[in-house]
Amino acid sequence: MDDCEELIPEWLNFVKGIVDSEDLPLNLSREVLQQNKILKVIRKNLVKKCVDMFTEIAEDKDNFNKFYEAFSKNIKLGIHEDAQNRGKLSEFLRYYSTKSTDEPTSLKDYVTRMPEKQKFIYYITGQSRQAVESSPFLEVLKRKGYEVLYMVDPIDEYAVQQLKDFEGKELKSITKEGLEFEDDEDEKKKFDEQKKELEPLCATMKEILGDKVEKVVVTDMLSESPCVILTGQFGWSANMERIMQSQALRDSGGMSSYMASKRTLGLHPTHPIIRALKAKVAADKNDKTVRDLSNLLYEAALLASGFTLDDPSQFSSRINRMVMLGLSLDDEEAAPA
Repeated sequence: MDDCEELIPEWLNFVKGIVDSEDLPLNLSREVLQQNKILKVIRKNLVKKCVDMFTEIAEDKDNFNKFYEAFSKNIKLGIHEDAQNRGKLSEFLRYYSTKSTDEPTSLKDYVTRMPEKQKFIYYITGQSRQAVESSPFLEVLKRKGYEVLYMVDPIDEYAVQQLKDFEGKELKSITKEGLEFEDDEDEKKKFDEQKKELEPLCATMKEILGDKVEKVVVTDMLSESPCVILTGQFGWSANMERIMQSQALRDSGGMSSYMASKRTLGLHPTHPIIRALKAKVAADKNDKTVRDLSNLLYEAALLASGFTLDDPSQFSSRINRMVMLGLSLDDEEAAPA
């Protein structure tokens, strides 16, 4: 009881106070005291009182900003651990976004700004705000006018796994497969034609990349980048994979192998690089340049999508070969004397 574990949950460990109760039995063993029903009632009331106090603090913007800066991790831990108060705690969350760059926005304010046809609350997780702001995943969503929340705290990954929705709007990661938009029939028909047209290129790139990717597909998620790495809906995101890999006592097998991201390479069908590569594959799919470019595009997409390279030296060698090609040098000329 020294740590008050039975009185207050771990996510409220920053709260200090005195509990005055006339109902606690005296002269009983510690074990009996810990199992006392009165303690459960006290715990429930303490949590309720704390949440009410947070609500009062939230009414003053400046005070709440100071509070959130100091204890946001505790709020997010509460969302992860406390199912009963998850909905209420979600009202205290604040994030920067594509439309709120000067100050963090609440989920409630996000929902009020949603266009009528938008069904989901979109978010992206990453190592830093700078990294997610330049992410290729944002390209089409920005163009369509959809707001995306920036979740850059490692604990966000855990919290958002439990917080499935807010006010009936499902939270949706934009880095995972299955993201669909309300396109008109002409756009859908055009996209289907592009997918069929690029089937030989997708098959060739899958053959070249082998087990590095689960599949190669055409995606409508991009408007500027040639390709991107998408992850499975139920596995880890690139950011979560990075967090788990940095754990000192991580399990290298077992659950980690099941949850590790199933990588899908998504191609932008109208990008000049993809069109040129399609032409090269049509001319000769066994061309060494096709193999080099496929691997280079995959590795560049890995970095842009938030993953780390499995073999940086191979990536470096490929970049050097591309530089030599650009300078019209052959291997003998490039070798040091």
